[in-house]
Amino acid sequence: MLLAEGRIHVLAGHADEVKRVALVLAQDPLQQARLNLLLAEEADREGRSLQAAEFAEKALAGFAPDCPRAPAGAALAQNCEFRSAWAALRVLTRKQQNEGVLSQAEASARHGLELAEAGRDDYLRAISIGNLAVLSHLAGQTQEAQRGLKLAQQISQGDLLAMAQMKSYEATLAWRDGRLDDQLLALEEGLALASKADAPHMAAQMQIGLADAYMQMRRPRQAIAAVEQALPVLQQLGHQRALRTARHNLVLALIQARQFERARRERALLAEMRRDWSDRAILIEELREEGEAWGAAGQAKEALTLFHAERRLNAELVALNREASLTQLKVKYDSDRKQADLDLLTRDKSLVERQLANRQLAQQVGLALAALLLLAMGLAVVMVKRVRDSNKRLKANEALLRAQSERDPLTDLANRRHFLGVMAQQPQAHFNGSLLMIDIDHFKHVNDQHGHGVGDVVICEVARRLSHAVRAEDLVVRWGGEEFLVFAPDVSLEHLAHLAERILQGVGAVPVNTENGPLRVTVSIGFAHFPLPPSRLDLAWEQAVNWADMALYTAKAGGRNRAMGIATVDARDSDALLQIEADFDAACSSERVSLLQVLGPAA
Repeated sequence: MLLAEGRIHVLAGHADEVKRVALVLAQDPLQQARLNLLLAEEADREGRSLQAAEFAEKALAGFAPDCPRAPAGAALAQNCEFRSAWAALRVLTRKQQNEGVLSQAEASARHGLELAEAGRDDYLRAISIGNLAVLSHLAGQTQEAQRGLKLAQQISQGDLLAMAQMKSYEATLAWRDGRLDDQLLALEEGLALASKADAPHMAAQMQIGLADAYMQMRRPRQAIAAVEQALPVLQQLGHQRALRTARHNLVLALIQARQFERARRERALLAEMRRDWSDRAILIEELREEGEAWGAAGQAKEALTLFHAERRLNAELVALNREASLTQLKVKYDSDRKQADLDLLTRDKSLVERQLANRQLAQQVGLALAALLLLAMGLAVVMVKRVRDSNKRLKANEALLRAQSERDPLTDLANRRHFLGVMAQQPQAHFNGSLLMIDIDHFKHVNDQHGHGVGDVVICEVARRLSHAVRAEDLVVRWGGEEFLVFAPDVSLEHLAHLAERILQGVGAVPVNTENGPLRVTVSIGFAHFPLPPSRLDLAWEQAVNWADMALYTAKAGGRNRAMGIATVDARDSDALLQIEADFDAACSSERVSLLQVLGPAA
């Protein structure tokens, strides 16, 4: 009841009442999960997305013991607060989507959908499926997005509030497709539904969306009117995040209407509201939009000022990301240095032991001089020791040659011979683990335009970035030419998609420095987790490599700079698997194979 009261005060914008309820919850250690959820929703409402996500993760961890992940159709535990856990996941999904981490956002949204379906809550189901439809569209899966939206609209029938939210999702998809008339119609219908449901906050959100649509249609006066209708409601509710968005749209509309003085006054108010803004990605996008609007209106001074502000904020964001990367490298370096110190101590100990052994041997030889027989025995001991030392050196040289034969001389990565040795340790025809087949995009153009010397530099740099992107226990193999193979044991399909995303970002986000200047390099990836779900049929490792290679071919055919993963395969036996391998494209088209797409960094 306290949590429900606090969440109502959050929606109503009663900050003092929210603090009062939070203080009461904080006095009871058993209420920490509910307290964190309340703080997460308050921070999210105020636009403090980083703090909101931190509180949401803590809340979700608190609800998790009573709400464990379960197979589809499984009943929830009686004490599972699935709606509270869903609300925490909703906050996380919004933050991850704003940051562009679509794979994580989709994972959070699907977790929320599982809770809604297990709890048989149609409102939450509709919202979750609608959000997943938007995420699918952002990932380029337009047909899946339309199917998801249609299903969400069917589930929401009869619930005015849910139907209004579906219109918001419909408007988002129409905007991304460039269908401005459909976007405007969906927002107008959504506004009517929100008004009929007596939901002033949602009605205000629809008016903010209408303002954006009017601006795209070059109708600034209608955009201004829409925002001015929404502002009093948002001010009364104290919804800072939505209020900032409304004022941003008002500034854009005023600039477009050439009401420059009022636009400057509104922007001054907006700058004051942005003081505690923690979501840099959204702020950078808003500064870019405002700068473009001033530039289009011929106001070069304002446009240039905002351009420099955007560049400065971008630099801060890049610096933060670089600092995080350097921290990770430092941790790895410290670990490597400690291991080197340990190896040195081990060698020192071995040297001392050998020195002691030599002294003992010298004493024995001195005593052996007393008699010819003892001398002969001493000589025999020396000869045996020399033979053993020779054998040790021979074995060491053999081990060194074996190691060299299993390394690629250009990149110092493992080669196919080493990979074959690893596969020999696995049970025959029972391959278990994950594979990522990676190919450098347009590598022939690099060799043709810049020469093979630059091509070698690109291959070495990609190899280095691959090694940094994967985990310590993963095996990176130069498979041949510009192709690489990563064997990742003990990793789920969900985490495998995150690994593929890390590789795409790690290779393609920063250009490669060459003697001919910076060169942007991207890769295409095919990945799969074995045994293949859901039938989990046994495969030999050679077949597994072939499946990863087929997924790579699909990624390259889809436009490159992306990863395509095999999510599920509809095959009941080995013969069905062989049929799919024979015509993989047809199996994908008939949905016998479902693929998971992860996009690389934009150009």
